[in-house]
Amino acid sequence: MTYRFSQVDVFSADPCLGNPVAVILNAEGLDDEQLRRFSVWTNLSECTFVLPATSPEADYRVRIFSMNTELPFAGHPTLGTARAWLEAGGVPATDGMIVQECAAGLIPIRVEDEILSFAAPSLQRGGPVEPDPSMGSVKGPARVADEKLSERCTVSAPV
Repeated sequence: MTYRFSQVDVFSADPCLGNPVAVILNAEGLDDEQLRRFSVWTNLSECTFVLPATSPEADYRVRIFSMNTELPFAGHPTLGTARAWLEAGGVPATDGMIVQECAAGLIPIRVEDEILSFAAPSLQRGGPVEPDPSMGSVKGPARVADEKLSERCTVSAPV
């Protein structure tokens, strides 16, 4: 099978100046391992896979990967996937509004001229996290002061 691939520059109208995301527009039939492998292969911070919606309110469903890890939601992949879907001929059920289904739920994406926007899902949890012993290896080479590193977590989607 042939899969349709798009790389989208999010947050820029100029090529190679945005935040890139890889989008596979017809990911039906790919298993979890194939999704992870392709995501790693792209070497981008995120890669998305468009699938048929399982919710009748959604225009499509997306799975978002950051290398080997699947994410319930991420901002620039949401916008990049919506842009790629539109450019591939996707037509929203409601004029001016795309509804994207992801692990965080249904995400309404407003379409105004060429501008796409959304409201992030509600905060699910947040607060202090356990200290990570690997932080020392990050702080040293990066020359980042301890007080500049956050040991807090904010999650805007179920995990």
